[in-house]
Amino acid sequence: MLFYQEEISAILKKFKVDKNRGLSEKEVKERLQIYGYNKWRTHQSKSLLSLFIGQLKDALIYVLMAAIAITIYMGEYIDAIIISGVILINASLGVYQEVKAGKAIQALQKLAALKATVIREGIRQIVDTATLVPGDIVVLETGQIVPADLRLISSINLQVEEAALTGESVPVYKEAKTVSSDDHVVLGEQKNMAFMSTLVTYGRALGVVVATGKKTEVGKIAENINTTETKTPLEIRLSDLGKTLGKIALGVCFLFFIIGYLQGRPLADLFLTAVSLAVASIPEGLAAIVAVVLSIGVTKMSKKNAIIKRLPAVETLGSVNIICSDKTGTLTMNQMQVVQAYTYKTGTQSSINTSARADFKQLSKIMLLCNDATLTKNQQTGDPTEIALLDFADQLDIKRSQVNSTHQRLDELPFDSDRKMMSVIVTDQTKTELLVKGAIDQILPRCTHVQFGAEVQLLSESIKEGILKSSENMSASALRTLAAAYKPYPSQGINKENWETELIFVGFVGMIDPPRKEAKIAIEKAHKAGIETLMITGDHKQTAIAIAKDIGILQTDDQAITGREWDHLSSKEQQDKINSLRVFARVSPQHKVNIVKRLQETGHIVSMTGDGVNDAPSLSHANIGVAMGITGTDVAKNASDIILTDDNFATIVTAVEQGRNIYSNIKKSVLFLLTSNLGEVIAMLISIIMGMPVPLIATQILWINLLTDSLPAIALGMDNDDPTVMQHKPRPPKESFFAHKQGIRVFAGGCLIALVTLTAYSYAYTVKGYSAFDDAIPQAVIDYARSMAFMSIIAAQLIYALAFRHYQKSIFSLGLFSNKLLTGAVVLGIVLQLLLFEISFLREAFKLTSLSLIDWFIVLALGLIPLLGNEMVKLFYRIKKNN
Repeated sequence: MLFYQEEISAILKKFKVDKNRGLSEKEVKERLQIYGYNKWRTHQSKSLLSLFIGQLKDALIYVLMAAIAITIYMGEYIDAIIISGVILINASLGVYQEVKAGKAIQALQKLAALKATVIREGIRQIVDTATLVPGDIVVLETGQIVPADLRLISSINLQVEEAALTGESVPVYKEAKTVSSDDHVVLGEQKNMAFMSTLVTYGRALGVVVATGKKTEVGKIAENINTTETKTPLEIRLSDLGKTLGKIALGVCFLFFIIGYLQGRPLADLFLTAVSLAVASIPEGLAAIVAVVLSIGVTKMSKKNAIIKRLPAVETLGSVNIICSDKTGTLTMNQMQVVQAYTYKTGTQSSINTSARADFKQLSKIMLLCNDATLTKNQQTGDPTEIALLDFADQLDIKRSQVNSTHQRLDELPFDSDRKMMSVIVTDQTKTELLVKGAIDQILPRCTHVQFGAEVQLLSESIKEGILKSSENMSASALRTLAAAYKPYPSQGINKENWETELIFVGFVGMIDPPRKEAKIAIEKAHKAGIETLMITGDHKQTAIAIAKDIGILQTDDQAITGREWDHLSSKEQQDKINSLRVFARVSPQHKVNIVKRLQETGHIVSMTGDGVNDAPSLSHANIGVAMGITGTDVAKNASDIILTDDNFATIVTAVEQGRNIYSNIKKSVLFLLTSNLGEVIAMLISIIMGMPVPLIATQILWINLLTDSLPAIALGMDNDDPTVMQHKPRPPKESFFAHKQGIRVFAGGCLIALVTLTAYSYAYTVKGYSAFDDAIPQAVIDYARSMAFMSIIAAQLIYALAFRHYQKSIFSLGLFSNKLLTGAVVLGIVLQLLLFEISFLREAFKLTSLSLIDWFIVLALGLIPLLGNEMVKLFYRIKKNN
């Protein structure tokens, strides 16, 4: 039922209630049984244990669990502990993310007023908000939070702050009069409705409850948020990678075992080597490294005014190609400001124009004295429009305190939605005047004269036309106009019904919620990076268009559409049109969600920014939700992935840049891990296929993984930011880690590492006078050959890590030692390897033999080959690109 379209008598009849008596306690109890309590449905919370178990249902986690079982079976308990730690870290992060989703509902529930004033059994009483039922008669007064969705029965100068729900930048004037419309009217235009969790800023009213709990507008939002779950691209990629690596691990293990079995090798040794090789196929440090790199990104972002609530959001923001932004408080300052003023003498001018200041002072003083707001350095109270008028006086250097102290208000007619005016009688001991401010279309017809400097002239029709034309020009620029007039107050007084007649017109001002200065620069920077900005707002279309043009979102008016116009399009028309639209005005929360979904259906990765309750569903449905930290409601913050502590749109673009760098660093780590592990697998498979003794035993393989899959990979993930990252278009949503020939790079690198390993292995046999294909080789010779292969593969992997800092730039142009952590990781890895050879009990445990000085030189030379090969390919690429 569309309550705003129904006569109040019909609604009272529907709910079987007398507006003067209200419901009886018996009726309240009966309706509580039917409608339930005035709160949102409480969902059963999962225990931390069940949440934790749920996080283990993932392909990559299954592979890591298999690795734990294998390493425990092999007696490698330290490695098993490390892999277990990886699983615990990932599961804990996942639990945190799920707990966060529930907090959005809790925040919404806290918005509800705890107490409400009602009329029951003819008595005015205060009750718990949760006990309200449809049909209850509720009394609203200034400062109260609306406790349920109400259809107003009567109202006196009622103003309701609905910014958090509808996006309106100023309080909405409410009245009980029926809204007649054949079409659906958006929340912001339902003037006879008061919605749950909005704030009464002025006046009082009586209303009947028409919806409670989850049936209210804010309750629907709660239900909407609760059902939303979106996986980020990084989560999808890692999940797919985990499945792929699991298949590879099983395949390698099976192939290795079958070949060895057919060759008649000892089954015990064959099994241990096969399972260790399966572990080598899996970069078990991958999940931990990604978590570490993302955590580092969170720390960086917090220093740049962005709080990351969900770690993968750091990366996902880097792949965003659409930013849907609310207008009020996000792209604008969320405060009204006078930007133009008009008097008959000056015409329309900037309010701070030096030549017009004297003429504007009389206009400003009327609006200053006919005003109930307060404005100091520390705080402001009252209607934002009236606060803007006080600021206008400050722009003109009017001493407000002095004016207020010398003028006394004798009487007043408060603003109401029918008159659209406010009048006061003010005296300064020398004269008494009636001052009026309000809508120009209400004031001008009541004027007979016009102020012209110090003189008063007769207001002719031609002058009226000129004034109205100037007002229309301001409105066309999306400015809200407010006019002022006055007249001398006769000593004998006048009847209040005749106060606002025969007035002297002084002028009017044009106000707007101004855009943030940095927003335009940020939008242009995003555009160059292939990211389009869309404005989605509850404000009027012309206001939205003006702001959007000013900050560079909009080029032509046909790129803007209203929520009502959007509703008239079919789903197919919406999809066809959405890529050409840049501004959506007068939209509801459902519109915002629908727009986000349409964008996602056309292949976009969408970020949605907002601060109010009305933004929460779209923040939740978007790939990345970005909430304002200063002006944002708890609901918006809890429904988002990122919170901006400075409410600055420019910070979003900074976050995009950081997100791209984070993803780039994650990719470096992933490719390095896969290349290193592939080198081990290729070396082992070639050796067994060719019938040689395996170049690495199980414990050596696990040590290699422990050494190279940790420090160098983490150091790559902490590489310096690339200053050119915003010169590229966003990544396609489905782009894999192996795009742009990175798969070939991984395979080529793995082959080079395997070649280095087998070369060192074969060289060692030759030095001792044997061949790797001989039947009877002394164990000491095999141990020496394995020692050479073991050291060479470690050196190759550690040094090769330097090549992954950039896929095109030389390590010398980047600075050989500019990533100090990576340099330190390489040095530390080599030192640990030397200790393994020099400490006797470790050398015996890993079945190694000491190497000569010449051996060490050969190991170093072989270790440089993959890096030098990669640098030559980069050089060739750069030459080809420049030509």
